[in-house]
Amino acid sequence: MPEKKVTTSKKTSKIIVSNSTKFPKEVYVKWYKDMLLIRKFEEKTGQLYIQQKFGGFCHLYIGQEAIVAGTASACRPSDKHMTAYRDHAHPIALGTDTRVLMAELFGRSTGCSKGKGGSMHFFDKEKNFMGGHGIVGAQIAMGAGVAFAEKYLGTENVAFVSMGDGAVRQGALHETFNMAMMWKLPVVFIIENNNYAMGTSVERTTNVTDLSKIGLSYEMPSKIVNGMRPEDVHDAIFEAAERGRRGDGPTLLDIRTYRYKGHSMSDPQKYRTKEEVSDWMEQDPIEHCLHVIKENNWLSEKEIEDISIWVKKEVDESVEFAENSPYPEAHELYEDVYIQSDYPYIKEY
Repeated sequence: MPEKKVTTSKKTSKIIVSNSTKFPKEVYVKWYKDMLLIRKFEEKTGQLYIQQKFGGFCHLYIGQEAIVAGTASACRPSDKHMTAYRDHAHPIALGTDTRVLMAELFGRSTGCSKGKGGSMHFFDKEKNFMGGHGIVGAQIAMGAGVAFAEKYLGTENVAFVSMGDGAVRQGALHETFNMAMMWKLPVVFIIENNNYAMGTSVERTTNVTDLSKIGLSYEMPSKIVNGMRPEDVHDAIFEAAERGRRGDGPTLLDIRTYRYKGHSMSDPQKYRTKEEVSDWMEQDPIEHCLHVIKENNWLSEKEIEDISIWVKKEVDESVEFAENSPYPEAHELYEDVYIQSDYPYIKEY
């Protein structure tokens, strides 16, 4: 594989990678379609949230699409995936129907979590998406547990555990890293490093701004990856996954990306400048893939337009499906949850 040259801009922690790895037309087209669908789904989600079509917290993935696209293309269908509460994009990249995802946002019974989870708790067992999790860093230990189960059962599956750069401050990460290395678990820890956690930059929260170094304390193979290019993500994920499948243990990937929107829909984004956001948007992964497709004459303008039409139709039909779906019935309050059977109010009910 050709050597990659990495440079880092001190001002924005932006990384620019020279990568001549060649992928076929089919891969680039799939990346483009998947990332465009994710982007438009998220843009529509933001609009619907402002219109108060649904409530609760809402964290968009706009700008970070190359991470899930590159991960999905490098993994096996039987691999397991888990992330935090910025979880809309992951199941879409894995093939979940956007209709059931939109229905979940609307709190409808046809949603992927029966309308009980909402934006932060998508789940799809069929696609091996083990859920979005609302407690910061909780998925790190849980994901390692999934990897332990895969090793115990003797499968060749790998668990991919995604987290934000803010979650690496959790003590559970260090305990998990130690056990994962001791037991050589087949797990890939993915830091979706968008620089700001909730709104505080990496530089203001740690003296170690290269988050990949955290893994070195446990002799865990670790590296920085350009999260604005699906090619680089794919290569890094594939290499890490093969290591896990061989029984050589976990890998930590500090995948540098950037979210164009705030931490959540309620974020005023006063901690960064418009110029910084604009600077990062010049690296947009969707535009990059479109440029490669056009440069190689892989699709005609008509075919590219057809993809845009298909994406719009998928998103529109998702909203229509959600709005026409019923809310959960009252008895659903007591299903799919653990309750204490001797609790007096439960007995009365």
